[in-house]
Amino acid sequence: MPSWIGAVILPLSGLLLSLPAGADVKARSCGEVRQAYGAKGFSLADIPYQEIAGEHLRICPQEYTCCTTEMEDKLSQQSKLEFENLVEETSHFVRTTFVSRHKKFDEFFRELLENAEKSLNDMFVRTYGMLYMQNSQVFQDLFTELKRYYTGGNVNLEEMLNDFWARLLERMFQLINPQYHFSEDYLECVSKYTDQLKPFGDVPRKLKIQVTRAFIAARTFVQGLTVGREVANRVSKVSPTPGCIRALMKMLYCPYCRGLPAVRACNNYCLNVMKGCLANQADLDTEWNLFIDAMLLVAERLEGPFNIESVMDPIDVKISEAIMNMQENSMQVSAKVFQGCGQPKPAPALRSARSAPENFNTRFRPYNPEERPTTAAGTSLDRLVTDIKEKLKLSKKVWSALPYTICKDESVTAGTSNEEECWNGHSKARYLPEIMNDGLTNQINNPEVDVDITRPDTFIRQQIMALRVMTNKLKNAYNGNDVNFQDTSDESSGSGSGSGCMDDVCPTEFEFVTTEAPAVDPDRREVDSSSAQLGPSLLSASLVCAVLALQRLGR
Repeated sequence: MPSWIGAVILPLSGLLLSLPAGADVKARSCGEVRQAYGAKGFSLADIPYQEIAGEHLRICPQEYTCCTTEMEDKLSQQSKLEFENLVEETSHFVRTTFVSRHKKFDEFFRELLENAEKSLNDMFVRTYGMLYMQNSQVFQDLFTELKRYYTGGNVNLEEMLNDFWARLLERMFQLINPQYHFSEDYLECVSKYTDQLKPFGDVPRKLKIQVTRAFIAARTFVQGLTVGREVANRVSKVSPTPGCIRALMKMLYCPYCRGLPAVRACNNYCLNVMKGCLANQADLDTEWNLFIDAMLLVAERLEGPFNIESVMDPIDVKISEAIMNMQENSMQVSAKVFQGCGQPKPAPALRSARSAPENFNTRFRPYNPEERPTTAAGTSLDRLVTDIKEKLKLSKKVWSALPYTICKDESVTAGTSNEEECWNGHSKARYLPEIMNDGLTNQINNPEVDVDITRPDTFIRQQIMALRVMTNKLKNAYNGNDVNFQDTSDESSGSGSGSGCMDDVCPTEFEFVTTEAPAVDPDRREVDSSSAQLGPSLLSASLVCAVLALQRLGR
C-alpha cells in the first residue's frame, strides 16, 4: 500500500494512535546490512538502501532482499575463504603439535649422537692418545653410519655393527701382535671369525640388540612425526566443491540478503553443512586414529626397553669394556687365529722388538657419570616422549571432530542454547532436519550439501595410504623390526635390522637370551658346529682360505 494512502489504527493504553503506512519502511531498510557489508571491506556501491525483489538470486531465497547479484557472488567467495580459514585455524593445534614435536625430537636425537661421539672420542684420546687417533676412523665410521641410518639412509644396522667389530678386531689384533706382519688377506681371515672367537666377550651381541631396536624405534618414530606433520598440513588446506560453496553461502551470508546480518546459523544446521563439506576429511579419521595408536605404542617402547638415551649415553663405556675383554683374552684369541688362519710372517726386526704390553697396555679407568656431556636438547628422552604422548592423545579423532569444533565458534553459529532465534537456511527459526553421521557415504541424504558419494577425494585417499604405510612401519618398529629390511620371502620374520625380539616380547636392558647362535657360513646358512670349529688341521685352514677366496671374488 503506498505510504500516502490510509493509516493503521492501533490500540495502545486505551488510546487510538494513527500511524502512517510508511512506518514499515524502516523494517525493510538495508541499513544494518550496509553496515555489516562495509565492515567486511566491500564497497557500499553494490548494496541497495532498501530491499529489492530477489528473482535474480541463485543461492539465497528469492524473496525481497538486500543483495544484488554482485553481492551474492562476492559473499559466496567470502564464505569460501572464511571456511578455508576456519578449517586451517581449527586444525592448527594438531599441525603445530607435529611440527614442534618433530623439531624437538630431531634436535634431541642428533645432539644425543653428537654427545655420544664426543664422549667416546674424549675418553679414548685421554686413554690411548696417538694410538687411538691413528685408528679413530673405525669409530668415526660407526657414528657416521648411525647418523646416516637415522636420516633415512639405506643402512643395515646389524651388518654395519658386525663390520665395526670385525674392523676393530683387525686393528687390535695387529696391536697385540706387533711381532708379526699381517697381510690384508690374513686380516680378512681374522675378521671372519669374530663371532666364533668372541674376542670382545658378549658386548657385541648385547649392544647389537640394544642399538638396532633403539635406532629402529627412534628413526621410525621421527618418521611418524614427519608423516603426521605432512598429512595434517595437507588435509588442513581444503578445496571446497561448488556444492559446498553454495551451502556455505546459504548458511553464512544469506541472512545478510534477508536483512538479518546479526543472526547466526542454527547449530545443527551448521553441523550438516560442515559434515557435507568435510565428508572426505572425516573418512581420514579411522586410519589417523590407528596411526596415532601405533605412535603411542612406539613411544612406550622408547620409554622402556628401546630407550635410545640409555643405549647411546654409555656406548663409549660399553665399547671400552669390549676392548678390555679383548686385552684379557689376547693370548687365547691369537692362538686360535693362528690355528685357523695360519702362522703369520715375522715382522721386521725393529717392529718385532716391541712387545704387546709396551704397544697396547693401557687400561680404561672406571666410568665417571659426572663427565657425561650436558643432556641432549636440555631434556631427557622420558620427559620428551611423555610430552609427545600427551599431545598425540589429544589429536585423536581430530578430523571427524572438525565440524563440531567449527560449529562451536560463536562467529559461525548461535550456539546450542539458542535453537529458535537462529538462521535455518530460510528464515530465523528452529532447524528441523536430523544431523547426518560422519563420512562420505553418510552424506547421501544430506539436506544442505550436494555430495557425490561415488567419487571419494583422491587427495584424501593418498593421505590415507600414507598413514597406512607409516602405521605398518610403526608396528614393525614396535616389534623391533625394520620394515625397510624385511625379507619378502618370509613375511613372518624380519631380516636385516631386527632386534631379536620374539612373539612381541623384547628383553629389557641386561636381560638377554644366553643360548649361542649356530655358526653361519658366508651364505648365511647354518652349518654343523663341528665343521665350524677352528682347529689346527690343514684341511680346516684350506677350507677357510677357499671360503675367503670365494667371498673376495663375489664382491
